[in-house]
Amino acid sequence: MYRIAMMVLRLFLKAPIYFIQIWWCGRKKGITMEEAYACVKKVTIAANRAGKVKIESHGEENIPKQNGFIFFPNHQGLYDVLAFLESCPVPFAFVIKKEARNVILLKQVVDALGSISIDREDIRQSMKVIQQVAEEVRGGKNFLIFAEGTRSREGNKVLDFKGGSFKSAVKARCPIVPCALINSFKPFDEKSIKPVTVKIIYLPPLYFDEYKGMRTVEIAAEVRRRIEEAIIREQ
Repeated sequence: MYRIAMMVLRLFLKAPIYFIQIWWCGRKKGITMEEAYACVKKVTIAANRAGKVKIESHGEENIPKQNGFIFFPNHQGLYDVLAFLESCPVPFAFVIKKEARNVILLKQVVDALGSISIDREDIRQSMKVIQQVAEEVRGGKNFLIFAEGTRSREGNKVLDFKGGSFKSAVKARCPIVPCALINSFKPFDEKSIKPVTVKIIYLPPLYFDEYKGMRTVEIAAEVRRRIEEAIIREQ
């Protein structure tokens, strides 16, 4: 959390302005997803610079040209979404656990991007979220889902991916984009403010024709395998 404090201190004068801008994007009617995303992206880049975090991004050419897909990365830490917000050239929303929904600033980002919170202990609410994500993806919105369900807490080790996390993709029949995060645990989970580089790799997508005959647990295992191989290659 030392780096978060450094970000706030170095952006002390601009932080209230950034907060209001993001809050306004979530409140004002008529704000497009592209406009809200551009605002959040601008603030993210400023925060990363203030926190001495460099994003090294690869494989943007693998991101589908047509909107209506889901990113599935490994989950390393609290910083993960910020790596995507700086590097990803197309707008996306994300699914966030209920416990983090009301964290200051994160709440405003969730509202601005139309992201969705999920209560993993409430099966009925979880099913509604799965259906909502599927419908919005079919309508051309992009999402990010952490299929591990919780952050690894073991550095670059990838935990098992949960099959249920892929139900929205199957329902939407959309492209699944595996993404490998490397050293994303370092910015916020290590007690250091030294400059750090986070690497993100957008891997070739799985299209519906490729996974339509697979069970969700098989899809989960395949996506995990591709991510783990990418991480091993880069280390």
